[in-house]
Amino acid sequence: MSSNTDQSATAGATGSRLELRIAVDDLSGPEIAALLTEHLTELGAQSPAESMHALDLDALRRPEITLWSGWDSDTLAGCAALKRLDAEHAEIKSMRTAATHKRRGIASTLLRHLLAEATARGYRRLSLETGTQDYFVPAQKLYAAHGFEFCEPFGDYKLDPYSHYMTRTL
Repeated sequence: MSSNTDQSATAGATGSRLELRIAVDDLSGPEIAALLTEHLTELGAQSPAESMHALDLDALRRPEITLWSGWDSDTLAGCAALKRLDAEHAEIKSMRTAATHKRRGIASTLLRHLLAEATARGYRRLSLETGTQDYFVPAQKLYAAHGFEFCEPFGDYKLDPYSHYMTRTL
């Protein structure tokens, strides 16, 4: 993990609060590799291969993508990435909370970090793709609670019965 942009944020839900250290991740550590492998495996069980848009480690290493990891002391709590689509539009990728940290506010904390980072980078719009199955309803609710609304496909996405698209103006 790279620590050149460490930030602390407070996460909390269901009465528990923790200090989350958020840093740009160089994707070289075993913890992030394991979390992203779990992410791909779980999402792969929910959607057909042609409708799964999650990125593996190699795809996340592209220059237009920055991934942040959130750390609870020395334990990886979650991750989230921004993918630059153009000068004014970015996409959220690889939002994942570690099983050990679910229902503790990690996803909301990481999402607030992405919103602040996208704004600081001058993006005017932030979008995402998520699934349509019941499994994805909690994610849809999280994004809606942070001002995202359903929209038409963006970027290279096409209409897909297994995908919902959401966007938010910054």
